[in-house]
Order: sequence, then C-alpha cells, then structure tokens
Amino acid sequence: MAGNSTHTVTNQPPALVGYDLFTADRALVEAVGRYTGPDVLDEVRDELSALGRASGSAQVQEWAVQANEHPPRLRTHDRYGHRIDDVDFHPAWHRLLGKGVGAGLTGAWTRPAGHVRRAAGFLIWTQVEAGNCCPLSMTHAAVPALRADPELAAEWEPRLTSTIYDRELRPAAQKPGALFGMGMTEKQGGSDVRANTTEARPLAEAGTYTLTGHKWFCSAPMSDGFLVLAQAPGGLTCFLVPRVLADGSRNVFLIQRLKDKLGNRSNASAEVEFDGTWARRVGEEGRGVRTIIEMVTATRLDCALGSAGLMRQAVAQAVHHCTHREAFGGKLLDKPLMRNVLADLALESEAATALTLRLAAAYDDGGEQERAFLRLAVPAAKYWITKRCAPVAVEAAECLGGNGYVEESGLPRLVRESPLNSIWEGAGNVQALDVLRALQREPGALDACLTEIGRAHGADHRLDRAVKDLFTELADLDGIEGRARRLVERLALVLQGSLLVRHAPPEVADAFCASRLGGDRGASFGTLPSGLDLKSVVERARPTS
Repeated sequence: MAGNSTHTVTNQPPALVGYDLFTADRALVEAVGRYTGPDVLDEVRDELSALGRASGSAQVQEWAVQANEHPPRLRTHDRYGHRIDDVDFHPAWHRLLGKGVGAGLTGAWTRPAGHVRRAAGFLIWTQVEAGNCCPLSMTHAAVPALRADPELAAEWEPRLTSTIYDRELRPAAQKPGALFGMGMTEKQGGSDVRANTTEARPLAEAGTYTLTGHKWFCSAPMSDGFLVLAQAPGGLTCFLVPRVLADGSRNVFLIQRLKDKLGNRSNASAEVEFDGTWARRVGEEGRGVRTIIEMVTATRLDCALGSAGLMRQAVAQAVHHCTHREAFGGKLLDKPLMRNVLADLALESEAATALTLRLAAAYDDGGEQERAFLRLAVPAAKYWITKRCAPVAVEAAECLGGNGYVEESGLPRLVRESPLNSIWEGAGNVQALDVLRALQREPGALDACLTEIGRAHGADHRLDRAVKDLFTELADLDGIEGRARRLVERLALVLQGSLLVRHAPPEVADAFCASRLGGDRGASFGTLPSGLDLKSVVERARPTS
C-alpha cells in the first residue's frame, strides 16, 4: 500500500535550537562591546558565547520544559511526623540552577566589567527559564546589603559569589557556595513594609535576635539564608536568617504553603512563619529599609533585565517563524504588514536591551555621578520595560498564529511569565512614586539623567522635542502624583531614545524616534509609519549566529 501523503509535514519552521543566543543578538553583542574594556572584552565575549551556546542547546531547553512541567512540591513533615519544611524540585531545576551559578550570575561584584557581563548573561539565561533566575537574582543582590556589616560580608560574600552550586541544606560554613532569598512583604502591608508586624527580640549575644511573625511572599525557600525585615526595639530592622544553624540543626522556618502562581511555576514562592527563629542583625536597628534598599535596587534592575530577556526571546521566536513560514504566495517575513509588526516588536526589544546594559555599566563605574543616575533611572527602567513585556509576548505569540497558542511552541510560557517582573519588587505605582521621591530628595539624580540624555542633543529633532516635553512635565508639580506614570514613561522613553540615537544603526534610531517619540504610530504593534527601513530593523533582530 502506498504511503499516506496526508501525513507529510510541510511549511513548518524548524525548531529554534542549536544556536548561540549571545552572538545571535546583535544589539546585546554591541552593548557588551560598548561597556567592556579592551583588556577583558575577548574573555567576556568568550564567556557569554559559551553561555549562549548552552542556552540554545536542545538539552538545556528540555530542562526548562521539565522544570515547568514538574513544579516544586512542599513536604512539611517526614513519614514519622517530624516537621522538615522541605521543598522538592525536579532534577531539571537543579541542573538549571547549577548552570546559572556556574556561569557567574551571582558573582558580579568582584570581577572586571562584572555587572555588564553578568547582566548580559542574565538576559541570555532568562530566555531559557525565568524561574531559576529568581534565586540567582536575590543571591547576587544580597551582597551590597550584607556590606552594611563588614563581618557578615566577609563571611558570606565568598559563598554568594561562588560558581559552585551546592543544593544540600547544611551549615553555610561547610558549603563552597550558597544562595540567598528575601522576605519583606507581609499580608497586611504588601509594599508598605513599614506596616510589618514581625517582631524581633534581642538575645544576650550582641547582634542576635529571635523573630516571631510571618512573610507573605518568600521565594526560593530552600536557600541557605534570607534577608528579612522585622520590628526591633529600635524600629524596622534588617536581619539575616540562616536556614540551617551553625550546629547543624534547622532554624525555625515554617513553610505554610507554596503559592499557586500564574507563571514562574518552576520556582517555589512560599508563605513562611517565624516562631522563635534565630537571626543576626544586618546594619543598625531602625534602619532596615535603608540597609535592604541596595538589594531591592539590584533586584529591580534584574526585573528589567529579565523582561528584556523575555522580549528578546519572544521576538527571536516570532522572526524565526516568519522567516520560514509561507502564506499567500511568499514568506511571512516579506509581507509588508507582518514586517511592520516584527519591526515594531524588535524596536521594543532593542530599546530594553540598550537601557538595561547602560544601567549595568553604571554599576561597574561606581562613581558618584553614576550612582545618582541609577537612583532615578533604575525605577524608571523597571517601570517601563517590565510594562512593555506582556504586550510584546502576546503579539509575538500571535505572529505564530495558532501555533503560538500551543505549549510546545514555548510562547505560552513566555506569555505567562511576562507580567511578573512588573509586579515583583514593587509594582508600577511603587516605581513611579519612587521616581518622584528621587526627584524631590535627590536633585543630583535628575541632573545625572539629563546629562545622559543630553549626550544625544541635536542628533534627532523628535528626541529634542520629547526632552522639552519632559521638562514641561517636570516644571508643573501641581498634581504630580496623579501624573507620575506619565512622567516616568516619558523619562524612560527619552533615555532609550538617547541611547539608540547614539549607538544603534540609523534605521533603528529613526524608527524608534518616529514611533515612540514623534507620535507617528497607532495604539497597537504593527502601526509604524511609512518611509522607514523596516526590512533592516527586522533583519537585525533575526536570531542567526
């Protein structure tokens, strides 16, 4: 009997696998080259290319699927009734986390160009599996907070910046590497952490306390240590809570349940109770927010980086599909309307990459001017880039048609993940209000941002006009809180525009300024004005090594 021709598969694109996510991302490669000194540039490129090849491999992508298909499971007690508060993960989770730690994604603070290379790596690794990036981010971000106590920093920093992943729970002093989590929010306060009710009682040994209370969100509960906020006699204070005590016994860390989340399903997020839990103070009593804010700032940048990574992968998948898929007599990529959509998505992705890598470079610089720049630019970038992620992911899925709605395509996982970074570490209103606080209390922050933006003065008339509009917003302080989102959006857009005008190819800068700053664009993707070189914009975004 002849073969059944109805089962012949045609006009389906090959899987986007077996490629280097770093070298295939022209915008990222250029940003890394821009902010990395010539003495270490080759080393950084080789390191990122190795991570990019691993990230594009079929094996690692399969681990990502497995980690999400088999989410973590809470075991509060062992078979004999003893309280253990363990979370079991699929082996794929541990393989991914080990890869991330081994790639140096927690070790930016002591390496040349450490923040730029780590930011680029984080952007790449997020495209593989975003859930394991949560403990990587918190471990990385704990370092500046711990430096408020030099003794604690000397003890913990080598473990947190290690490239060795040790999954076993045992005393930290016995481990070559450790991971950190964070516990700030409580059910009655949310972002208003000063409303926290967890109580800290001093012990006889100086700097040690017992904690009693709860934390409503505590991600990665199998970490080795946690930075938490609690009310000490002197006010809200930052504490280090180890999961295992020095004598090998488990600290009191009662996991009540794991959150059932929209996305980020590979990562465990828990509700945790403290009941006489041993803790070590970090920083001064009553200055907990000031102590932990350095950790918060670093994780907020990671939220923006994570969203930039998700957008990049969404765009790569959409462009790849349209490069191979044919419809109505030709490649989808060559259809004018689809090209408009893809170019619009690519502009959003490149602008996010440009701004987040610029912020990472400011961390590497560390000077007063750059610290002031970060104070305003981080919450603005976190607000805007994370807001753009969800519509980009949804539109990219639509580029694949029905295929993009099927789990095997990977797009549904990106769509579910896409709102998260806008919510974590302070949702949109929190970021907007933080920008207002910086404007009111730290005038040097605005000066630093305007200096950065001003480096592109005169290069594009639409950017210059948008900067004038921003000045108008800043000059009118009447009802400024109600207009805070509008102000922050404009600030983020002119920052992105300034970077693209200076560093991106002319066709990218022209299209961005025309649509984002010149206002010649509709309300949805695919409404870029005519006369732009959209073919070059899309080709730049195509994931080819």
